[in-house]
Amino acid sequence: MAIKHFPAPSGIKAPPLSFAARAGDLLFISGIPGFDAQGNLPDGFEAQFANVVVNIKRILDEAGATMRDLVKVNVLLTRAADVAVMNELYASAFGPAPYPARTTCVVVALPNPTMLIEIEAVAEFKA
Repeated sequence: MAIKHFPAPSGIKAPPLSFAARAGDLLFISGIPGFDAQGNLPDGFEAQFANVVVNIKRILDEAGATMRDLVKVNVLLTRAADVAVMNELYASAFGPAPYPARTTCVVVALPNPTMLIEIEAVAEFKA
């Protein structure tokens, strides 16, 4: 099966990458930051997290998958102080249990200095 690529939404300036790529039964979602549909990045962590979730759901929907198909999630944060609130927001957005496997890392910076979060994920399509 050929690899199917999912580009960035029209109007969003993105680096040279696919927002997602499907290979066989797996969908690999690139690191998704908290930009809104117009390409704006809100100031607050909660708003950026909400935008990330909307963007991941849009990619999953476009590929024919759902949040329940996620098997692995990597969360990148720029502030350790956001871990607790991220866990609360994550439980609501990615739940109910069982949750996907997850790694959370606090990093020095993301590509845009105002980015507070980025999430990448892998989903599996059910046979």
